[in-house]
Amino acid sequence: MKKSTPAKLLVGGIIIASFSFFYGKCLTIDELKANHKQGLPPSTWHEHWFEHDQALSLVYQDKNVAVYYDKGMDKSVTWPYKTMSAAWEYVKSTYGSFGDSTRLYTVFHQGIYGGGHPATYFDDSHDYRNTIDCGLGTWQKPNGEQLAMPIHEMGHIVSGASHGVKGSPSDALWGDSKFMEIFNYDVMLHIGREDEAEKIYQQMQTQYDDFPRPKSLWFKNWFYPIYSNYGKAKVLNKYFALLAANFPQQKNQQGREYTRDMNWGEFVHFWSGAAGVNLKEQAKQAFGWTDEWEAQYNAARKEFPKLKYK
Repeated sequence: MKKSTPAKLLVGGIIIASFSFFYGKCLTIDELKANHKQGLPPSTWHEHWFEHDQALSLVYQDKNVAVYYDKGMDKSVTWPYKTMSAAWEYVKSTYGSFGDSTRLYTVFHQGIYGGGHPATYFDDSHDYRNTIDCGLGTWQKPNGEQLAMPIHEMGHIVSGASHGVKGSPSDALWGDSKFMEIFNYDVMLHIGREDEAEKIYQQMQTQYDDFPRPKSLWFKNWFYPIYSNYGKAKVLNKYFALLAANFPQQKNQQGREYTRDMNWGEFVHFWSGAAGVNLKEQAKQAFGWTDEWEAQYNAARKEFPKLKYK
């Protein structure tokens, strides 16, 4: 039977009210619309991702973040409030917006769910909210891992959802943490934590990786020279902007997503485009060079001719 318009509104209102009740207080349809538009965070949020199943409580919010603690968190720990807000405000000013919501949902666990993970506004797993979810044994002091982990997860949102495109074609090459090293360094500098930035810099002088070749120094020989010589945060953002404008992608329900990973030749070509100079010699110093990469690089220059550099 075909429902009348009033009936449709009634059913829709019941569904929306039920949904809002599950995530927080019961809201009217108009309030729901306002919340959706403005990204207002609910007072409670029940986890439903991976093995997580905690009832989270909103402990702080401002124009940049919504901070949630689980029941095990020490409520006297308040440094994440302003620190996460400052970091996300800087990220937005540097890399642009991430969906409709201006807020980053930051979830903190204590003594459970060790480690961290991100989610973006593309992901239904976290209700289409830009989210970082972090767990440690203690959050007493805003330094070391306690500060670096949440900012690291912000970096994954940048690499995986910037400029309106879902995915990170570079992950196949730089793995989980290589971009985040320069990302964390830059963010620390811009939230008044030069001390932590200096720690990162010193640590990276001797932190080796076994990819793409043994004893690779990603930060020292690749990211930091590009960062320091060609625009700092601007060159980092331009790399993602060029990917969004040129790298293969397709439409999805929320916008667009990348359709494949990139190869080493493409990687060097796109970073050269971001820097405005040919970075092949820098790549040779950092990672070596192979005949396969040379062929990939030449093919990339033909496939993506809009990337210009000297």
